[in-house]
Amino acid sequence: MSSSIVKLRFKAFQNQAGHCYYCGSPMWLKDKEGFAIQHAISLPMAAEFKCTAEHLQARCDGGNNSKSNIVAACIFCNTKRHHRKNALAPIGYRKHVQKRLDKGKWHSIVAQSV
Repeated sequence: MSSSIVKLRFKAFQNQAGHCYYCGSPMWLKDKEGFAIQHAISLPMAAEFKCTAEHLQARCDGGNNSKSNIVAACIFCNTKRHHRKNALAPIGYRKHVQKRLDKGKWHSIVAQSV
């Protein structure tokens, strides 16, 4: 991963107070074990909350590595968005995730932390 992406991810993480752009869950950058202990979850579950750099406009669609195109998203949300048959636009995906959260069908940590 390029140093510019690492810096942009860190800045987005800070700007979002360490919470995922899509689900609002807390995330971790470097301390999975500490995160798991803090939230009383298993290490495999904590792995889902690793902070990633998410391109709002995908690079394959002309998106770039700029501050305005990068947000921080947990690896779970980021992966789920890009594995959809028809990937939703960021706003649409955020609404989709929020609906799933409201039904209790997304991250279990959200109910514990928020």
